[in-house]
Amino acid sequence: MAPVDWAVVSVYMAGIVMIAVLLGRKQRNIRDYYLAGRKTPWWLSGFSTMATQLSAISFISAPAFVAIKQGGGMKWLCYEFGVPIGLLLVILFIMPALHRGGYISIYEYLERRFDRRTRVLVSVLFQLGRGLATAVSVLAGGLILSTALPLSTFQAILIIGAVTMIYDALGGIKAVIISDLIQMLIIIVGIGVCGIAALRLVGWGAAWDLLSPERSVILDFKHWGLSSGGEYGFWPMALGGVFLYASYYGCDQSQVQRELTVGDMGGVRKSLLFNVFGRFPVVLMYCVMGVLVGAVFASPDLLGRIATGMHTGPAAVTDMLRQDPDRMVPMFILNFLPPGVVGFVFIAIISALMSSLDSSINSLSAVTLQDFYRPYVRPNATQRHYLIVSKVFTLLWGVFCISAALAFTGVGEASRHTTIVLINAIGSLIYGPILAAFLLGLTMRRIGSVHVVTGVLAGIAANMAFWRLTDISWLWWNLTGFAVAAGTAVILSLLAPGVRGRGDAEFCGITVRWKLSYSVVIVYFFVIIAVSYVIQRMS
Repeated sequence: MAPVDWAVVSVYMAGIVMIAVLLGRKQRNIRDYYLAGRKTPWWLSGFSTMATQLSAISFISAPAFVAIKQGGGMKWLCYEFGVPIGLLLVILFIMPALHRGGYISIYEYLERRFDRRTRVLVSVLFQLGRGLATAVSVLAGGLILSTALPLSTFQAILIIGAVTMIYDALGGIKAVIISDLIQMLIIIVGIGVCGIAALRLVGWGAAWDLLSPERSVILDFKHWGLSSGGEYGFWPMALGGVFLYASYYGCDQSQVQRELTVGDMGGVRKSLLFNVFGRFPVVLMYCVMGVLVGAVFASPDLLGRIATGMHTGPAAVTDMLRQDPDRMVPMFILNFLPPGVVGFVFIAIISALMSSLDSSINSLSAVTLQDFYRPYVRPNATQRHYLIVSKVFTLLWGVFCISAALAFTGVGEASRHTTIVLINAIGSLIYGPILAAFLLGLTMRRIGSVHVVTGVLAGIAANMAFWRLTDISWLWWNLTGFAVAAGTAVILSLLAPGVRGRGDAEFCGITVRWKLSYSVVIVYFFVIIAVSYVIQRMS
């Protein structure tokens, strides 16, 4: 990058830290630190929640998957099929009770409804899954940055991680949310800049020709994801995706914590609906950008220009992309965007990586403080003490995630790939059973702690069996884990009806007030399917 690009990146990082310093001066207690005083506007929470989904992996890997990755294509849009219905379940059943309870850690609900054992179990599962998954995200972002910047993967992870830890520890959730807003806007502009630049180079015709019949398939009703190669079928993506997103948005502290910063349930509803309707257009932008940038690399003349800029030959560039498709977007940025703009677009990549890390370590800190330190170590300390410890836990979780990511860089490529697959699988192993614990607590009075704990463990065990013994798509694990956990708990409650939870009418049982917007959500699910069908037919 040119000196002006480095200046742009440096100013951005310094500005984020300065914002955190200013926000940190207003913190008086842990509710300020973790919940921003519950004064966050719904639209700000909505942008922040969406920014976390638009990670550095999405900015780089989604376009590469669509354009050049073997077995890829527009089927990336399949990941959006389960979002509307999954979020509708969160709005209707889960979020009202969690918001009404005024919790800092959402797993406090499980103790109030069942007992401390249930709370500790689910909290530990969250910390295990989220901590390792965040380390993988940091590693992936570091690998991406090191392909384009004169930095090693080790240096990229260390620099980005250190800056994120500093502004997160100083500014708390409010700094996270405000930085997410800035990052979200930069990401959208970055997508537009890359897409327009590529369009000016190749035009729509060349871009459209890139999509072969295989790469244009989005709706695959033939495969059910029950054997190898069918993971992008409609049914696992739609049905499994509903349970995945319901658990992710409703039972994962890193996501729910943003919604708890909003003052009223009406604002929370708007924030989540913003994500329902906003995610698909942004992901579609990623895919279109991938088609346009991919067409640039498909042009012999432009490929030669890229090779010249990299001081190598076209065949070497093609071979490099075959081995590592994620290099496509960084190569395009460095070869076709002017100085200054290059720095701005790389800020989009850096900010996406920061957004994935900052929310995770803040939520992990909240859960560690509320579920373990406060009840077991210092139950009667002052708010100032808890505030200081909160910042320490944020730093410690940041060190853990960065250290784990750095450790993964030291293993071989094959071992690293195996590690990434293993850790990413953890999320789907536990998401369904965790969702079952919350929904059972909210809907069935007769369910007790013993029933839920046994059900959660049975759900995880069943998913591990599916993983090791079958080729069932990991998306199905979210459904199977939920079904086994819920079924086990219900059967046990029938066999031992005297063992009940301790929830009362306020925290056990739900009242659904149907609104017109909820009907629109269901219609929007079919709109996504229709748009996907049109794209597939036109291609």
